Amino acid sequence: MLNVRRHVILVLVATAIAAPASLAQTTPRFTVEHMLALKRLSDPQWSPDGTRVAFVQTEVNLDANTRSNEVVVLRVGDSVVLRRLEGATRPRWSPDGRHLAFTRTGGNGEPAIWVTDLDRSLREVVAFPTGAGSHIWSPDGKWMAFVSEVFPECAGDVLGDAACNDTLLKKRAAVKTKARLIDGLLFRHWVSWREDRYSHLFVAPADGSAPPRDLTPGSSDVPPFSLGGPEDYAFAPDSKEIAFVRKTGKVEAISTNSDMFTLDLTTPKAAARQVTTNGGADGGPQYSPDGKYLSWRMQERAGFESDRWQLVLHDRQTGNRTVVTRDLDRSVDGWVFTPDSKALYLTMEDNASSKVYRQALSGGAPALVLGGGSTGDVQISADGRTLLFTRASLTAPPEIYKANADGTGVAAVTGLNATLLQPFTLRPGESVTYAGAGGTPVQAWIVKPNGFQEGRRYPLLYLVHGGPQGAWTDAWTYRWNAQVFASAGFVVFMPNPRGSTGFGQQFTDEISRDWGGRVYEDLMKGLDYAEKLPYVDASKKVAAGASYGGYMMNWFLGHTNRFKAIVSHAGVFNLTSMYGVTEELWFPEWDLGGTPWDNREGYETWSPHMYAENFRTPTLVTHGELDFRVPVGEGFQLFTTLQRQGVPSRLLYFPDEGHWINRPQNSALWYNTFLEWMERWIK
Repeated sequence: MLNVRRHVILVLVATAIAAPASLAQTTPRFTVEHMLALKRLSDPQWSPDGTRVAFVQTEVNLDANTRSNEVVVLRVGDSVVLRRLEGATRPRWSPDGRHLAFTRTGGNGEPAIWVTDLDRSLREVVAFPTGAGSHIWSPDGKWMAFVSEVFPECAGDVLGDAACNDTLLKKRAAVKTKARLIDGLLFRHWVSWREDRYSHLFVAPADGSAPPRDLTPGSSDVPPFSLGGPEDYAFAPDSKEIAFVRKTGKVEAISTNSDMFTLDLTTPKAAARQVTTNGGADGGPQYSPDGKYLSWRMQERAGFESDRWQLVLHDRQTGNRTVVTRDLDRSVDGWVFTPDSKALYLTMEDNASSKVYRQALSGGAPALVLGGGSTGDVQISADGRTLLFTRASLTAPPEIYKANADGTGVAAVTGLNATLLQPFTLRPGESVTYAGAGGTPVQAWIVKPNGFQEGRRYPLLYLVHGGPQGAWTDAWTYRWNAQVFASAGFVVFMPNPRGSTGFGQQFTDEISRDWGGRVYEDLMKGLDYAEKLPYVDASKKVAAGASYGGYMMNWFLGHTNRFKAIVSHAGVFNLTSMYGVTEELWFPEWDLGGTPWDNREGYETWSPHMYAENFRTPTLVTHGELDFRVPVGEGFQLFTTLQRQGVPSRLLYFPDEGHWINRPQNSALWYNTFLEWMERWIK
């Protein structure tokens, strides 16, 4: 019987894991504990008059194992803090800039929408038994749209919706059994079980003077679930119409299709009008300031969640449509109209960073405005002369910046972490390119130890990203932080092989139905490149990855013995068993060419478990019980196989985590166990 050791975690100090003696350095080491101490900035919102910016600041308390949020209001000119709202998230300015709406726990114990004024008064304006959040103001400032997960049978008389939902919530709470009766797919997602509630879009008076109105009754989610991107609902400039996105008549587990709808808010009980019939996903509605256009982004191929996102302009009067980015071989992540409605600022991932381009609606090629690092959250001043945005890099988490409309004059607005990071002198990522399979260029990042010394040779940590349609970019991450790994004494090599995004759609497509083919060759050629770097000790190579990166670690186990040790987190091990327990079935059906019974050869050819007789490399397996994307059985199967094969191996199991390890002390344990394992095998 397997002996499982349970860990009681105290704070692991920075000196708990010593770097190799050969890597001793005078520069202070940047540890996971230092990383967790950083302040996290998100969701910046510029006031209409351009004088203030509100954003969410998140701080981690490692001792208490908690995170706390607050909304901070800052004066843009001199970065003076004007206001702090504890426990608040999602700040949104009213159109006249006199009020700030935010989400915080309400009097009923559920999330509610609050409003504060310039006189610092506070009032709860929207509360609902099932919670209220994700709010937006109407352009006239009279209404607020918000989202709540409700029981679809309660839709009807507006005065009865709240009472009906409250009654059903209490009825469910009184049920003693934990059993679930399930009638179809999708019955769980990421870390949550699908209940009999659906996300609906509501509208209510901004002053809270009347009950909310359910705009999207029925058994479908508005907005549908997503991993981010533009908001999936928006008011028209005259506040008389609202656009929103939902899936209709589709089994969510096997369809990526979502469509755009509009609803006339001036007509009681008006029916929503379907605007799109595209087979792929449509999302992120946004009206031009002059009201002429409704824009959204579109994926053309049904069933492929990593198809190129293209920007569509729909003329609301003529019905004519233009795909603005048809000739751009990159996906649009976000966009904002100029105040005169004559141009757009587009955010796109390109060559391992996120950049901003200006695109005139009259045509022509887009002009690069902002590059360097990863830029997002772009907003523009009312006079069209100034941009506000966030920027991050491999050396620093996001901060707020401003610049002229042409991208010149970039200046920092915030510097939350400058003092904390300054002693570590973290080294920026170095972008390199090597020849992959068939001679195709492959980009990679190299991050050296912050105490790097010329003439020394360092162990190599080879990281493979997840997705597989994703990328290592010049951006900060708290889950796979290259600086924590590099500061422990490794040269970190992060390649973007076949399947990576930001290098053209064909490059992204070339991993589908070829999970261990050209991408594996790309990775091995990247390893050849890294071994020849003059500062790398080629005898001390280790590798790690998560999700698809974990899959590739499991593939490495059966196909190469070039690494001293491996860490496989949330990795797919048995493609056939994975298909039967994951939730988003469109993903394996697209990427592996159908179901296991339709394409047995494809599933078996690319499944790491079929090559277990070759496993030799010492491996740390890490996995979370609540991972419904790559369920924990995949990690258990891998660990069992390694143990039966006599391969040195450990299992780090988290009963309270999903696909990502997010809780502060769990994160500290994961990083430190990771580094302990790697250090053990390169001594």
